[in-house]
Amino acid sequence: MVELRKRKAPEPAPAPSAKKTNSVKPTASKSKAEVETKNTSSANGALTIGEPINLEGFGGEVETHDGEKTTLQKLVDDSEGGVVLFTYPKASTPGCTTQACMFRDEFTPLTSTGYSIYGISTDSPKSNATFKRRQNLPYSLLCDPSATLIAAIGMKKAPKGTTRGVFVVGKDGTVLAAEAGGPAATVTVVRKLIGATSVSEDVGNIAEGEKVEKEIEEDTVDT
Repeated sequence: MVELRKRKAPEPAPAPSAKKTNSVKPTASKSKAEVETKNTSSANGALTIGEPINLEGFGGEVETHDGEKTTLQKLVDDSEGGVVLFTYPKASTPGCTTQACMFRDEFTPLTSTGYSIYGISTDSPKSNATFKRRQNLPYSLLCDPSATLIAAIGMKKAPKGTTRGVFVVGKDGTVLAAEAGGPAATVTVVRKLIGATSVSEDVGNIAEGEKVEKEIEEDTVDT
């Protein structure tokens, strides 16, 4: 009896067309990604320090802590030298309270050159009104629940939330600062911009001056 052996089917050779497709596909995909990135960057209109922005309609409409509708353009128009917006994630939380109180304590020197200061978050008018009252804040708080203005100044956290930071725009619409940072860092950005010293530095300078005056008086008495 003759044993029949089953013939092993030959392995199919790789198709040249498939190899060609695989080598071309990543290139096409990369090009598409580059185009999408370019379009996204253009659509977002990234802020450039030293360059003006069109204030008309910029960031949409927001609300003050006492329920008044306003816009960045109106805030700038009402200011003497420009507007400072410091962003904070949530009213009455520890970090945000520290930040708000630092702007409160340095309110006089920071506004000495005509800048108007505002805090802005996605909180409700009620929450921000309570925050302002409890911390005795000398400036208005802006409510941006849809984060339209927060996003426009580059401080919206994806997918949801607010990045702590500071944005400064001049009277003519020129972007002077747009920087994320901690409570102290956001105050420092404004302080450096206007050339002001901190409250602690002022106290130190006063103490040093009093010490020198006292030494002069003692020297005069001795002679």
